[in-house]
Amino acid sequence: MAIVQSSPTDIWLPLPVAAWQNTYETLHLWTQIVGKIRLALTPQINHWWHSTLYVTPNGLTTSTIPYGRRNFQITFNFVLHQLLIETSDGTTKIIELAPRSVANFYQAVINALKEISIDVRIWTMPQEITDPIPFELDEKHSAYDKEYVQRFWQILVQAERILSRFRSGYAGKCSPVHFFWGSFDLAVTRFSGRCAPQHPGGVPNMADWVTREAYSHEVSSCGFWFGGGGQEALFYAYAYPEPQGFKDYPIQPQEASYSLDMREFILPYEAVRQASDPDAMVLTFLQTTYEAAANLAQWDRTALDYAPVLKS
Repeated sequence: MAIVQSSPTDIWLPLPVAAWQNTYETLHLWTQIVGKIRLALTPQINHWWHSTLYVTPNGLTTSTIPYGRRNFQITFNFVLHQLLIETSDGTTKIIELAPRSVANFYQAVINALKEISIDVRIWTMPQEITDPIPFELDEKHSAYDKEYVQRFWQILVQAERILSRFRSGYAGKCSPVHFFWGSFDLAVTRFSGRCAPQHPGGVPNMADWVTREAYSHEVSSCGFWFGGGGQEALFYAYAYPEPQGFKDYPIQPQEASYSLDMREFILPYEAVRQASDPDAMVLTFLQTTYEAAANLAQWDRTALDYAPVLKS
């Protein structure tokens, strides 16, 4: 299968949810397996930042995971369609990314780790999805369409590039640009420096204390989500706690709106694809929704902000 190619003016590829639903569901679960391995072995960092994955030029990686006196990392390479397990002592294990069940993938990963003397145990129940099936029992999800996986990867690369540029405009505490395997989205979060009221919890298949740690401090968060549950892919932005007047704050561009169901501002991916300057559209959305959160909640923007980064 040839790599999906795009011209410089066509880097935002179409990815309707229905076109790759089965592959989406399988890949979501595979990333959860790898993400849970990182979570199990990496020292805890505030707001669960030790559990996320990171975009690479070829896919997604755990980054370095400590294990005894060795380090290792696990990387999805969506160009070669391989999962690579690499260790600090020079060992590499390769697992083919192809149509295979979640149960088969899970066992292949665990076996490969055992072969290089890495013993890890994870909770095998998937997170943040409806009707979860334990990884070792899941023979239902087994699709892997290389073309759509590569579209997913190329969109990730573009979204990470813009979110990283937006991140550079902030002097305060800020998360990495990282991929959450539970919700299957790429995100970056700015912090005001103030504690937040206790979050009510309520995320499917997630303990309330997990959510409360994630939102222990006041945030303005944004990112890119690949869709699901009747929603197509979109950029999003929200605040916790949501300040009074947030949903009615005048943001840009005109294609963006506030979703009462999702309780966040959304910018449809298709609108970005059709824009004459997609980068400028997304950066404007990110900046104006941040201003909605920070202005209404009276953040100390003089201390926290650099100049906005709006030019492509």
